[in-house]
Amino acid sequence: MLQAWTTAQTATIKVTVTDLRNTKGVVRACLTPDEDDFPKCKKSSANSVVVPAGKSVSLSFAGVKPGRYAIALLHDENNNNKADRALMMMPKEGFGFSRDAKVRMGPPSFGSAAFTVESGTSSQSIRMRYML
Repeated sequence: MLQAWTTAQTATIKVTVTDLRNTKGVVRACLTPDEDDFPKCKKSSANSVVVPAGKSVSLSFAGVKPGRYAIALLHDENNNNKADRALMMMPKEGFGFSRDAKVRMGPPSFGSAAFTVESGTSSQSIRMRYML
């Protein structure tokens, strides 16, 4: 028998984004349970939120089923719906990941950014980073 998910069995994830370098554009956030879809979040299992940029930004994902997820952020300063890059593929815009996962030679692994979601409300604080 399939179990129906009720509001009591879902979660809300509240995200606070800090260290934005300006208030231009938007912050694009995606939440995914799919290791193969992180950090691009192109599959239908991903949940996306877009909010105006500010000194700090708050956003939330509601109705999230319990499981293991990772969040990827983009400070899309020119609001062109993509991550702009400079020579050698360096990101020109800000980015961030859940658990404040570190970036080395590319984005962090899903495992580095993943966290467990249970019913109720949980919080993530993510610092925006810039390479240029």
